[in-house]
Amino acid sequence: MKNLLALLLGLASLTPLFAATSGPAAAPFQGLTPPAPANPSGATQDAVVDRPAPALTFKDLTGKKVSLASFKGKVVVVDFWATWCEPCKTEIPGYIQLQKKYGAEGLVIVGVSLDKKKPAAVQRFAAEMGMNYILVMGAIEDVDKFGGDPNGDIVLPTTFLINRAGRIVHEKRGLMDHAKYEAIVKSAL
Repeated sequence: MKNLLALLLGLASLTPLFAATSGPAAAPFQGLTPPAPANPSGATQDAVVDRPAPALTFKDLTGKKVSLASFKGKVVVVDFWATWCEPCKTEIPGYIQLQKKYGAEGLVIVGVSLDKKKPAAVQRFAAEMGMNYILVMGAIEDVDKFGGDPNGDIVLPTTFLINRAGRIVHEKRGLMDHAKYEAIVKSAL
């Protein structure tokens, strides 16, 4: 199933078909047919959790290694997204604002692109959007390493909030109101 999901991520030209069936809150994937919404109501799925964050290392858009463990002592938002994901694009301005507002207080935002495009294409998109936070390239399997259901749907955006002690304290799947998410982040600071 993971190989099929990876194939789907590479078929960005089919995105309008997928987005039309998934609703505005999330962009889920399953199989090669248009996916059913992960949540029939289209609402964001979010939960307070308490589990260790994985010790993952990614490569940024220039190829430099970025380790999540290096951010221990900071509050980290790890957002799995893609350039073609409309709900992801909707949330980007909020992440830009959060980084500006709370970066000095120890907030680090890491955007994990699941695009199959080359990093240079993601970098161009990021420049157009004015993204001011750390961007790395990732894979679908990385989402599962955060404690998700390995056989479940991958929903974009999927975002994890890691506290200063290196523990995941909140997760969300789908688009969330910026003010609501800011309050969640602020409570972790």
